Amino acid sequence: MQLALFTKKRLTVKSLSKNFCLALGAILTTATCATAIAKADVNEAKFPDQFKTWAETEEQTEREDMLASYPANIILWAGSSFAKEYHSPRGHQFAVADVTQTLRTGVPPKEGEMGTSASCWTCKTPDAPRLIKEMGFEGYSASNFTDLGTEINSVVYCTDCHVDGSAELALPRPHAQNAMKKTGIPFEKQDVSMQGAQVCGQCHVTYYFQPEKSNVVNMPWIFGSDTDNILKYYDTRRFYEWIHPISKTPILKARHPEFEHWSRSKHAEANVTCITCHMPVEENEKGEEFTNHKVDKALPHFDKTCIGCHESKEAITAKLDADKHEIETMAREVEGLLVKAHYEAKAAWDAGANWEQMNSAIMAIRHGQWHWDFAMASHGLYAHNPDEGRMLLTRATSQAKMARAVLAQVLESLKVTDVEYPDISSKESAHAAVGINEAKLSEAKQKFIKEEVEKHWNPIAIRGYQ
Repeated sequence: MQLALFTKKRLTVKSLSKNFCLALGAILTTATCATAIAKADVNEAKFPDQFKTWAETEEQTEREDMLASYPANIILWAGSSFAKEYHSPRGHQFAVADVTQTLRTGVPPKEGEMGTSASCWTCKTPDAPRLIKEMGFEGYSASNFTDLGTEINSVVYCTDCHVDGSAELALPRPHAQNAMKKTGIPFEKQDVSMQGAQVCGQCHVTYYFQPEKSNVVNMPWIFGSDTDNILKYYDTRRFYEWIHPISKTPILKARHPEFEHWSRSKHAEANVTCITCHMPVEENEKGEEFTNHKVDKALPHFDKTCIGCHESKEAITAKLDADKHEIETMAREVEGLLVKAHYEAKAAWDAGANWEQMNSAIMAIRHGQWHWDFAMASHGLYAHNPDEGRMLLTRATSQAKMARAVLAQVLESLKVTDVEYPDISSKESAHAAVGINEAKLSEAKQKFIKEEVEKHWNPIAIRGYQ
């Protein structure tokens, strides 16, 4: 199989193309500009099929406003940027634009404030590994997200996955290199199949920013990559990402742990990887095989990707639909329980509860929300590992119920008979409950986009937004 490559010449070409596009911004649309850059890329001539299918990820424009679909999440993530905006992912061509435009990355901080870490660029562009080499990992991560915006000239591309100028697979991000070594599966000692999975797994994986190391990206795998061992790691370090403003719970946040779920799945046991399903081998008009780089859903390619193990597309579709429905139903139950637990904890604190009374309930909320999040933050869990999904949500349900049972006793001892719960019937009502003014945040963001991004950043930062 041939895979798309990336050469040093591309950065030079893109830098020149960027200036050209900015100068003619009034004439050229973003799409025209992107085409001009693509045509100047040496990889298009060398690997036309891979290049063409990679470019087609710009067709993957659909995304879902997850907060509008699941307003309870706003309450669960109150106090963090995830409560401001959270959308489902789309094509790799939008990696830079979506992270630039989201309310989660904010605007340039005021004098003396840190703002968002540049680590948020780490999985969005091959410019991130370049900047890490130039600045050092901590120097890069200690920088502000917006300060490095003018350095970002490419969306997810060839050197994110390959050695420069060859089809050889690579793992350029230091956090991924470190994690694979920690767990005894160093990249350089794996066969090409596992290397392919790890290449995807350097970004499609959970992580956190290490506060003691200037917010460098780290994968919490010292004890193992399963949910409980990651939780053990966090609890041992007494780590939390933020204190929940309603319940005072020290919260953990999972982030798209597709690699972890896959690694314990039946697919992994059968040596079926991300590439097998999402980047099938195809033939061009000359009958030559190539790997399709339009990373997409597997089921539309059933005859190429699934038929070796599944006899019927209809049967596997029905199974996927059933698993998805069951997991979604379980998740909504957990979310409802956790929302109530957060507000019951608030009522207890307001009535004068102390930490001795609250500790076990707060820890149950922390652990319950972690297990729920580790399931639901994973895109396609119902396809990748539905058994683990059900296990996680069952455990989350048990922990949320335990938290509420303890809180019921605390509230009774404090003679609290009424608890006020929020309106979570819509995104707007949930935002109001936690004091988020989306319109005000959007106004500040758009001002920054107009005054800085559109004038000084590469046009890929506004792709799909104009």
